Amino acid sequence: MELRGLYAITDSDLLPADRLVETVSHAITGGAALVQYRDKTSPPQLRRAQAIALQALCETRGVPLIINDDLDLAVHCGAAGIHLGRDDPDPATARERLGPDAIIGVSCYADLERARAAAAAGADYLAFGRFFPSSTKPGATPADPDLLRAARQEFALPLCAIGGITPANAPLLLEAGADLLAVIHGLFGQPDVRAAAARFQALFKGKRGQT
Repeated sequence: MELRGLYAITDSDLLPADRLVETVSHAITGGAALVQYRDKTSPPQLRRAQAIALQALCETRGVPLIINDDLDLAVHCGAAGIHLGRDDPDPATARERLGPDAIIGVSCYADLERARAAAAAGADYLAFGRFFPSSTKPGATPADPDLLRAARQEFALPLCAIGGITPANAPLLLEAGADLLAVIHGLFGQPDVRAAAARFQALFKGKRGQT
């Protein structure tokens, strides 16, 4: 599948457990192309239950569910793929466990050398950021849109931008070469999640073959 569009990333601080599935459904209705389940604080039993519920929703709606960091959880719930950070298993290990069709993304931060290693290991998309001040990771290393331009010249893989992205600043990243806009607070921190998703997804219309 083509990896392009709004990449909705959940946050347990923004999404109470009893509203998680419903709110993610609104994001999908608004146009989210990918969903990532990201929860680093809830008990394992709750995380398993939520991942299974989200996988059922995403499968019904035809949207891939990506699990953040937790390879065992991705396998357990039958997710479409996993997103790997600095301290997670390498893409080749994830591929062995999730299968040849899994979507494997890797956080490359502001590091092209890390992106080269991820691409060589079989990553399906490369994530860069943070590009703007982020409430989720305020201390993350800043990245510049020129990094996306350099990555676009070097890699044929889809590029994902993350970090403080809003509909106002997103066009700068799209013009620099981003294929995916990973959004947390700019989506799930908004009063109307469906409308927020639609505003982001509308930015992709007419971009590189999309209508």
